Amino acid sequence: MTVPKQVAADIAAAFELAPPRPQSVLISENPFEEDATVEALYDTPPSGELLSRVCGREVHCEALPDQDWIKLSLEGLPPVRAGRFFLHGAHDAGVVPPGVIPLRIEAGMAFGTGHHESTALCLEALCRLAKARAFARVLDVGCGTGVLAIAAAKLWHGTVIASDIDVIATGVTRANARANGAAPEIHTVCADGLDHRAIRASAPYDLICANILAKPLTRLSPAIAKAARSGGTVLLSGLLRNQENLVLSFYRAQKLVFYGALRSGPWSALVLKKA
Repeated sequence: MTVPKQVAADIAAAFELAPPRPQSVLISENPFEEDATVEALYDTPPSGELLSRVCGREVHCEALPDQDWIKLSLEGLPPVRAGRFFLHGAHDAGVVPPGVIPLRIEAGMAFGTGHHESTALCLEALCRLAKARAFARVLDVGCGTGVLAIAAAKLWHGTVIASDIDVIATGVTRANARANGAAPEIHTVCADGLDHRAIRASAPYDLICANILAKPLTRLSPAIAKAARSGGTVLLSGLLRNQENLVLSFYRAQKLVFYGALRSGPWSALVLKKA
């Protein structure tokens, strides 16, 4: 869909939230033009009629050849600076500036390259949390590419459990952990939420990160609260600004206290602490 630049982020958010969930959503724009193109890539055909109703504009859908389009589309993205972190692919390894923590995250069939606001917000939040204390035991729920798990391992060199419901994502996480020299600290598990023996065995956690979506965040609130250590920290993202109060209501019911929020565009990251 081609739209004015000022509404491109809203259209991208609508694509993210409307079923079926896309594998990737991209915004392409030219600095000398007023419009931007928003593209969503799916592994199952979406309903163009539904997306058009949700967005209030006509959405064009078409089948693409059977290629790894997510990898191809992400390989051309520029590096990202988020807090103390510098995220890049193998093709940008020679442009890492001094004074940063480099994270080499290769494009693949998993979410989390740092280009999405929710991932960048989580990385910024981790850097701010690191100024106050260290976290020896970390859980990353919905790890995707493993970027948050690797960032936590780089900051604190403790034990990190990285879980995802998608076995492809856990494989991508393991590969990225090896590429960043963080494999010894990171243990990956394929699990629906926190339902895994390894996750329960490593609890309680000093820090739990969950960069997913608002609905699973609310569903997982009892399990996340139970797995957090007394005085531990919970970092939630993948939610929109207008979903903050909904998500917070579920976690406040579990005796977690709101500590602060980071926001970028329509997206938010929430920091909570267990009393």
